[in-house]
Amino acid sequence: MLSMDIRFSLVLLMTAVCGNFLFAGVDRQAQNSIEVPLGGNTYQTKGGNKEEVNADGILSWKNADSEFSVYFKSIVAKEINLTLELLPQEGAARILVSLNGQTHEVELKAGDSGLIDVGKLNLVFGYNEIKLQGLEKAGSDFANIKSLKISHEGELALDFVKDNIDNRFYWGRRGPSVHLSYTLPSEGNFKWFYNEMTVPTGEDPVGSYFMANGFGEGYFGIQVNSESERRILFSVWSPFATDKPGDIPEDQKIKLLKKGADVYTGEFGNEGSGGQSYLRYNWVAGNTYKFLNSVEPDGKGNTVYTAYFFAPELGEWMLIASFLRPKTDNWYKRPHSFLENFIPESGNLERRVFYDNQWMADSAGNWMELTEAKFTGDDIAKRGYRKDFAGGSDTGKFFLKNGGFFNDATELQSMHQRTGKGKVPQIDFGKLK
Repeated sequence: MLSMDIRFSLVLLMTAVCGNFLFAGVDRQAQNSIEVPLGGNTYQTKGGNKEEVNADGILSWKNADSEFSVYFKSIVAKEINLTLELLPQEGAARILVSLNGQTHEVELKAGDSGLIDVGKLNLVFGYNEIKLQGLEKAGSDFANIKSLKISHEGELALDFVKDNIDNRFYWGRRGPSVHLSYTLPSEGNFKWFYNEMTVPTGEDPVGSYFMANGFGEGYFGIQVNSESERRILFSVWSPFATDKPGDIPEDQKIKLLKKGADVYTGEFGNEGSGGQSYLRYNWVAGNTYKFLNSVEPDGKGNTVYTAYFFAPELGEWMLIASFLRPKTDNWYKRPHSFLENFIPESGNLERRVFYDNQWMADSAGNWMELTEAKFTGDDIAKRGYRKDFAGGSDTGKFFLKNGGFFNDATELQSMHQRTGKGKVPQIDFGKLK
């Protein structure tokens, strides 16, 4: 028989070994488990009634026809184990979890909360979409879910909206905003910017803003505001930095000088503040629209901004508005275009726009064609939280694309060129209103 000292030593050794395995397992799980918060990465993709998805996750799932999709991007194809992090479950339910053609039914009991195992699934390289469907429920909701946890062996890196610092769940669900900054000589007093824009048919979901003519102090483009309303929007920021229009001192407010027929004018806030104008006009995807705007100092310490829109359906230039910006002495600076989505619930939908035949005219009326642009993105794009963005040159035109969780991203800060056409804009400035 072994002596008491030897037996005691063996017990200590086995405890240490088992303890090492135990703690190694805990450490390994911590190192190889990735949490995907639903608040910044989830969309209701089916259902006639709107459920609630907010920063805390899926907080309403009452209807059997409601489905949700959670998106993230993987750098490798890999087998993973998936768990759901539930908020307290009111009643029993069955839900279906699917990924890349694989499905698992998950039984939930009243009172369940915390981590609930789903099972093993296979990720593909690129964007993955986990679908959640309701099968049966006893309570008011199928489930309220805070996050997904993806456990794996070896190396795995995922791109998704990782945190809600600075309200990134909101911006992440809207999707990455992307821009084209047109190269302009550093010397010269440039007054006019001309651009042509075409939104392809089917690439114009609700919430899209296709901005054609940007400048240092504002922007001019077209929006899809609802299924029944579209707008031509022209806005100028106040020199007073605030998100609240009411805080702007009187001597720094944007002043309306003139506006076109049926154009609404007022103030805007939340993303800076200033003067806003828009014309409700049902522009048509697939048609090419022309944009012309000017920036010119008035010689009294102010600058005048004016915008005109040409619709092929009408065949003439329409005045949108003309604003005076106080405490400003600028010519046209930073001609650019951008594409954004302003409705978080439609950030999973793809949108695309083409820009063509860009020209600048100086104060003497001399035209210069712009054939080079830099492609950039917003904070969500720069952090790699969303990588469904593209832009540059295609078929001789500049373009921008975002949303839809496509895989072929364009490198940020990259330079792009289009072939010059030599097609100078034919504009009778004397006939502009």
